[in-house]
Amino acid sequence: MPDAAAGGGSGRVWLDVPYGEKDQAKMAGARWDPTARRWYAPTPAAAARLSRWAALPDLPVVLAGEDRNFGAGLFVDLVPSSCWFTNVRSCVSQRDWERIRRMVTTRAQRRCEACHSPEDRALARWLDVHERWSYDDTLGVQTLRRLICLCSHCHVVTHFGLAEVRGQATEAVEHLVAVTGMSRAQAGEHVDAAFRVWRSRSRRAWTLDLSVLTTAGVAVTPLPDQAERASVAEATVRRVRAAERGGW
Repeated sequence: MPDAAAGGGSGRVWLDVPYGEKDQAKMAGARWDPTARRWYAPTPAAAARLSRWAALPDLPVVLAGEDRNFGAGLFVDLVPSSCWFTNVRSCVSQRDWERIRRMVTTRAQRRCEACHSPEDRALARWLDVHERWSYDDTLGVQTLRRLICLCSHCHVVTHFGLAEVRGQATEAVEHLVAVTGMSRAQAGEHVDAAFRVWRSRSRRAWTLDLSVLTTAGVAVTPLPDQAERASVAEATVRRVRAAERGGW
């Protein structure tokens, strides 16, 4: 990566700027490095003005307890409705999310870990961070096992219920077939099986285990109120089921 926190006497200081705050940071003097894909303050004076975005320490390339072989490849990966709004992005600060995103995309060499494609603006293909979870049905614990870099096309496949709500189910199935080599019939069976597991797991409450993050020094914020999450989840489930009845 170019320059350290302030490299080579250039006065450059790296910043952690959440995407939603990039315009504010730019107006305050931040500059974008397209090679490092990161914002920086070009001078010490600018760094002082931009101190609210001062970079946090980089995360280790592999988090303690993370299993990078867990959940390999592309598959429909539905999170139980009772676990909605407890994803990593909703549980950490925007600045922590920025350094998580940077670590995951950088270690993947800025390619999707499912289809191996790079970002492509012309194709509206971007890189996202996706969580792989394990579920202990006996203890009722949902554990973060891995963070994976997925392109936006693969990400749509993993969140197939959302793809249905957005009218993207056909495109998602086509992408699943293209990447995995499944037949369309096999893809349909795979989607149906994923929804059966989802319905079963959505019937119960789960305790969230984010120790992979907390042991790396990432602070986890209080989760949204369970009743509030349940209300929004119920409304979303109704939309998903309505779309599901329409077929894909």
